[in-house]
Amino acid sequence: MTSERIVNKLAATVGGVMSWIISKFKWVMLLSGALTITMLYAAIAPQAALQSTFGETLDGGVAEIVVRSWGALIALVGAMLIYGAYRPASRPLILTVAALSKLNFVVVALIHGRPYMGQQLGVSVVADSVMVLLFAVYLIGTRRGPVTA
Repeated sequence: MTSERIVNKLAATVGGVMSWIISKFKWVMLLSGALTITMLYAAIAPQAALQSTFGETLDGGVAEIVVRSWGALIALVGAMLIYGAYRPASRPLILTVAALSKLNFVVVALIHGRPYMGQQLGVSVVADSVMVLLFAVYLIGTRRGPVTA
């Protein structure tokens, strides 16, 4: 088999996988949104959410404000993902915001959160990494030509 045939076969396989993922993307967004919106828990019970995610808690009024706000913002991203599942025209913006938010979390957790990876944080990093990858596949696979003014 020539290298050109191998490349063509690989391209066809990758294209088929991307097409399949894109065709099921409503469900990807619903599942991702449902998982993400569970962080509303941190807005409601910040100390319990910290204990569950990191195995530790923070004390003080500032911690309450920051963790509650963090949980609410993450839950809003989850709600946007659910909304976008039913509104394909809004998906590029929603998936870009969600991917950047999740990528930021993954990078910060990998740099500063190594001691907590044995907790729920490790599961969250893996799940968010998979979501970022799937969102990128969708955004690349549905990309249109350059927008002209």
